[in-house]
Amino acid sequence: MGYGSIGAGSLFLPTGTGMLVFDIEAWINLVVVFVLLALKIYAFVTALVYSSESYLAADKLNKATWCIVLGLAVVLQIVPLPLSLINLAATIAACVYLADVRPALAGLRR
Repeated sequence: MGYGSIGAGSLFLPTGTGMLVFDIEAWINLVVVFVLLALKIYAFVTALVYSSESYLAADKLNKATWCIVLGLAVVLQIVPLPLSLINLAATIAACVYLADVRPALAGLRR
């Protein structure tokens, strides 16, 4: 087995291993997609659990707004569209909900 020529993009890998690198990248991408999908589904389900009065008491956006934003985030993650910037914004919205809104809502139940 010979080594690829020195040039742009050869990465000094043995010939025939280029597809292996792309396979590993595809598997990592698949894992990231499923982790983000699980994160968004978890955020959406927890947004449904709390009452609309809890959102008002915590001084956050109302329940309907968060459910629409997080529901769209789940749908955009499932539908294979090239909307990476919108998907990034949806991921950030889910992380904001989990890091800021959910702890404030959980604090009200104590």
